[in-house]
Amino acid sequence: MGQALGCIQVDQSTVAIKETFGKFDDVLEPGCHCLPWCLGSQLAGHLSLRVQQLDVRCETKTKDNVFVTVVASVQYRALAEKAADAFYKLSNTRAQIQAYVFDVIRASVPKLELDSAFEQKNEIAKAVEDELEKAMSHYGFEIVQTLIVDIEPDEHVKRAMNEINAAARMRVAANEKAEAEKILQIKRAEGDAESKYLAGLGIARQRQAIVDGLRDSVLAFSVNVPGTTSKDVMDMVLVTQYFDTMKEIGASSKSNSVFIPHGPGAVREIATQIRDGLLQASSTQ
Repeated sequence: MGQALGCIQVDQSTVAIKETFGKFDDVLEPGCHCLPWCLGSQLAGHLSLRVQQLDVRCETKTKDNVFVTVVASVQYRALAEKAADAFYKLSNTRAQIQAYVFDVIRASVPKLELDSAFEQKNEIAKAVEDELEKAMSHYGFEIVQTLIVDIEPDEHVKRAMNEINAAARMRVAANEKAEAEKILQIKRAEGDAESKYLAGLGIARQRQAIVDGLRDSVLAFSVNVPGTTSKDVMDMVLVTQYFDTMKEIGASSKSNSVFIPHGPGAVREIATQIRDGLLQASSTQ
């Protein structure tokens, strides 16, 4: 109805292209405009000034011959002051942008190895944005932002990369485990050596105390009982020790000892053997 009466409405963030007898005449801003069709004026179309986004998937390969799919996201918008160029110069804006993205990505990524491509995503995005800005400015478009959203290697390559990473982590874990076991063994050996050292000190002190006690007993007995010799005292001490040992063995309810028939006189034979051994050792010195 409005167009029949020569009036049109242009929405916000949009401009309209006015033609007169098929020739570009003017760019109509948002609002209401008079368009006298009887004088040859007509509406050629509308052009959105909003920021638009185009996602481009480009397959290429890296310097180390790994095929990857690079996903680029391009945000662009038409310039109001160049609305005529944006409307007339390009028949398919999105296809034109996609072609430039393909060209830059396939020229940049093959120069990089796979790991470098992941590390230099920002540099690739910057190269795409610079090339698009330089090319699309002639057609009345502004490149707002260019992002490399993702770099997707082939599925077999991703699986191999994961396996390499897992193997490396397992190797580190094995080394750490072996190092921990080594430390435990060293500490265990040090503890065992310290325990044996302390046990030896305890046995040595025990024997020294026994020798000191026997010496004092022999001296005291010889003084208090005239006519006794050191040999008599030692025999009596050994017999006492013999009966004390038998008492301790018999008092244990879980003893597994096997008794061989013998008499207390065997103690005298043991004492004689000990004494003869000490005398023989003294004579050889």
